[in-house]
Amino acid sequence: MTKWQKILISFTIPLLAAAIGSAFTVTQIPTWYADLLKPSFNPPNWLFGPVWTILYLLMGYALYLVWIDTKAKKKTKQLAVMVFAGQLTLNVIWSITFFGAHNLMQSTLAIVVLWLAILWNILAFNKVSRAAACALVPYIMWVTFASLLNIAIWRLNM
Repeated sequence: MTKWQKILISFTIPLLAAAIGSAFTVTQIPTWYADLLKPSFNPPNWLFGPVWTILYLLMGYALYLVWIDTKAKKKTKQLAVMVFAGQLTLNVIWSITFFGAHNLMQSTLAIVVLWLAILWNILAFNKVSRAAACALVPYIMWVTFASLLNIAIWRLNM
């Protein structure tokens, strides 16, 4: 497989997850989400799209760095990629529970599990590529903020 094919696949995987998640999200922003009570620190709606786009691109970059690494053991790389796939799946599940099912309690649980999976992903990627692990740091920072936001929205709308 060529370098460019690996780049294309590495970036396509998280962008596909983004597309699946946004299928549950986009129609809910002006309707259900607009009607929720939100905390004072809730960012403007226009900010979410650019932030998530950057984060998904960073995920793709991190996956690519792990894929092309030639120094790590095969099993270490395989585990890292499996953890990546798991956290990406949880990312989609959060969108489904929050925006699709409108279940604020389940989405709170989902985002906490997602945060733990991202931490595990950073640790697993770090065993292969420090740069790949660092590329996921903005992601866990944003999900930390999103977790606080999710919890606040849940509490305000009980």
